[in-house]
Amino acid sequence: MTTPLIEATALSKHFEVGGGGLFGLRKPATLKAVDEVSFTIKAGETLGLVGESGCGKSTLGRLLLRLIEPTSGRVAFDGNEITGIGRMEMRGFRRSMQIIFQDPYGALNPRMSVEDIIAEPLLIHGARMNAETRGKVAQMLEKVGLPARALDRFPHEFSGGQRQRIGIARALVLHPRLIVCDEAVSALDVSVQAQIVNLLQDLQREMGLTYLFIAHDLSVVRHISDRVAVMYLGKMVEVADKATIYAAPLHPYTQALIAAVPAQHPAQRSRGKRQRIVGDIPSALNPPSGCRFHTRCPHVMPVCRETAPPLRTTAPGHQVACHLIDP
Repeated sequence: MTTPLIEATALSKHFEVGGGGLFGLRKPATLKAVDEVSFTIKAGETLGLVGESGCGKSTLGRLLLRLIEPTSGRVAFDGNEITGIGRMEMRGFRRSMQIIFQDPYGALNPRMSVEDIIAEPLLIHGARMNAETRGKVAQMLEKVGLPARALDRFPHEFSGGQRQRIGIARALVLHPRLIVCDEAVSALDVSVQAQIVNLLQDLQREMGLTYLFIAHDLSVVRHISDRVAVMYLGKMVEVADKATIYAAPLHPYTQALIAAVPAQHPAQRSRGKRQRIVGDIPSALNPPSGCRFHTRCPHVMPVCRETAPPLRTTAPGHQVACHLIDP
């Protein structure tokens, strides 16, 4: 059996919120941003991670890279556990694990030239700013579709799409194996989104990259992903290959998300009534008991209010956390 590139096991991140007050008598509340999430990503594939804002997607991506430390659980990279290892030991893995941020305007230092921005990861990992390093930087900039003459320019001189290309070049200059794309196209115009997604796919084929693609736009996720994982209020509720998720989702939350995706052509519109998710997502500070989706689920049963359903395998490669599904 092939070892997955990334394996997360019962991964959790809880934040202490509030506390203090007069004489420090107010106890802090616990926000369960990610709660006992387990999944794998195979080398060379793209796992799309979807869910409403606040469900814990971005927190989960940062946990994989150890940009934030987990409360509990473990992460293994290519069979090597990286949870709890020291800073110097973790540095050896940093070259292989990079992130592309959501905001192409806030992610780049406005006081640094494009050359300095892209070269920075190389310098952090011991390279010197010499002709060889400059050559690598220029080559990577051209690989993402920008001319080498742009190296002396500054971020404010570029459009949002061009800035995101610079961010991609910075992430790829170390030739990593895993890239966390944290809403990497959500801040861009639709036409520019398509260009960046196509660029990411071309780079994946050329460089053998593995992606965790975090997004809320299910149309974009459908285009780029091999498998799709659905999160709700810190929990994973369904994981399956792309074709299964979009053609035959099993969890009521996934069904509602898929039904809400606008049809690309009038002929594709369903004649049936569109499913809607009623109500707002509950607070992660006080999540519902049992299944966290039961407060908004049209199929809720008594057991849903009392017992949290485990993430069960219903078919090869298809996992669902729902009491409606027979084990």
